[in-house]
Amino acid sequence: MTVTAPALNTRFTELVGVKYPIVQTGMGWVSGPSLTAATANAGGLGILASATMTYDELEFAIKKTKSLTDKPFGVNLRADATDANERVDLMIREGVKVASFALAPKKELIAKLKDHGLAVIPSIGAAKHAVKVASWGADAVIVQGGEGGGHTGPVATTLLLPSVVDALGGAGQTSIPVVAAGGFFDGRGLVAALGYGADGVAMGTRFLLTSDSAVPDSVKQEYLQRTLNDTVVSLKVDGMPHRVLRTELVNALESGSRAKALLAAARNANEFKQMTGMRWTTMLRDGASMKKSGERTWQQIIMAGNTPMLLKAGLVDGNTEAGVLASGQVVGMISDLPSCDELIQSIMSQAHERLDALAALR
Repeated sequence: MTVTAPALNTRFTELVGVKYPIVQTGMGWVSGPSLTAATANAGGLGILASATMTYDELEFAIKKTKSLTDKPFGVNLRADATDANERVDLMIREGVKVASFALAPKKELIAKLKDHGLAVIPSIGAAKHAVKVASWGADAVIVQGGEGGGHTGPVATTLLLPSVVDALGGAGQTSIPVVAAGGFFDGRGLVAALGYGADGVAMGTRFLLTSDSAVPDSVKQEYLQRTLNDTVVSLKVDGMPHRVLRTELVNALESGSRAKALLAAARNANEFKQMTGMRWTTMLRDGASMKKSGERTWQQIIMAGNTPMLLKAGLVDGNTEAGVLASGQVVGMISDLPSCDELIQSIMSQAHERLDALAALR
């Protein structure tokens, strides 16, 4: 794309060293080196998803990303993983700039990352969690509303975002930068988030649906055919609220019995164990850690074995009959597959137009 939109400086862009306040979230099986580097080269912050990678795969992915871009990028980690410290050491050695987390890391891990110059950015779903991680030393937070495709609560971004901004001190005065996620796909959304007091936006589904995404084209076309009503928040995928596209498999999971769901989860957990080389003892330790830190029941932890393999079947193997397709509600607003550069330039050009129009109203 030949157009180069002007930079838009916020506290977030200054924190992580990028040109535009746009984040590509760490989506399991989706956010690999190609997508992450393409986002970074386009001026945003790309984030590798490591939860579905072994340690060796993560090491390769970081080195591969560094070979594709000289711009800052991040890695998303599971704070409750038994090898979290080893992965952090790897990130430090390789000079990764950002560590993001789906669950809040312990204060000691935050301190270690910050001591080595990494920006620590947890994702949160409530104002009280934002205040807590800020007190622990987090450098910024990603606030994901219910429209998003991850494990979020039912509160919409338009309500969750201002509640977090207010809890952290108020618009323009927050103690740390806030990045808004859930329902964003264009420049209008970016300006709206800035208006609420955010310092940028994060997007998952919008980056999944780019030409730089490694998701099979047939699966992308499945997404593009959907409307705003074609997602469902399911508890049957991994025991936690998870927004996915409505498919025959999802409908079957939703209508099936709890016992059948648990049996399927156990089979998928065993397959994931064999694929990654993890030992049952490691998986049980991870489960115990999840239960201790995250208010999950053992049933939910067992069902969490569903997620990696069901997502892999859909997003990697392209088998939408045997897998699930994680998605934000925003899927119904997307109709094209631009490159990351084309997407970010479009968002930023529209954002500057809207900012100019708003300034003219004063």
